[in-house]
Amino acid sequence: MANPFSILREDLRTVFAKDPAARNTLEVIFCYPGLHALWLHRFTHFLWRHRLRLIGRFLSQLNRFFTGIEIHPGASIGRRFFIDHGMGVVIGETSEIGDDVLLYQGVVLGGTTHEKRKRHPTLGNDVVIGAGATLLGAITIGDGARIGAGSVVVQSVSPGATVVGVPGRAVTEGVGPAEALEHGRLPDPVSEAIRLILAEQAGLAERLRRLEESLRKDDETPEKQGDDQSMAHG
Repeated sequence: MANPFSILREDLRTVFAKDPAARNTLEVIFCYPGLHALWLHRFTHFLWRHRLRLIGRFLSQLNRFFTGIEIHPGASIGRRFFIDHGMGVVIGETSEIGDDVLLYQGVVLGGTTHEKRKRHPTLGNDVVIGAGATLLGAITIGDGARIGAGSVVVQSVSPGATVVGVPGRAVTEGVGPAEALEHGRLPDPVSEAIRLILAEQAGLAERLRRLEESLRKDDETPEKQGDDQSMAHG
């Protein structure tokens, strides 16, 4: 088992690595609720595994009250985990989180059944979950996957994929490290679909215009006019 003090130092280094706003160690220790929530969760998880579940659950509620982050003591969290800002984050009992995972504020790892079994998401290593994203059910998010802000994910995600939308859909597969997630550059599958429909509609409208123009020209040819006059005299 790793030295607890080395884990604490690793947590501090993780904050500096993943948040450019972090300026000094004292600021991180006293002003980062995501770090406070993680540290207290490590203790409540220890209590939970040693069947001191009532006190573990009670301390997790205090954790929620003071940080705005709810992590069930039964959830399993790996190393170098960081919650940026953190307010509104909910991590359910059977959630499993790998190493080097980054969560932004408002993320929910929720369940979809009342049965006492695995019912919350499993996140691989190097996963990034954008602000306000909701992941529901016993799904698996592969290593290096990226979930865009506001997405609702109800199906497993392959490693390295980028998922956006409601419901979440993969828009890229296996492109670069998770740290490359930039929400301003994420593709929008809905707007892309609308763009393609409008382009198709414009093409059909142009073909119809040309067809009508061709028919009008045929009606105006001298041969056509002569035939019309002959039929009239006849």
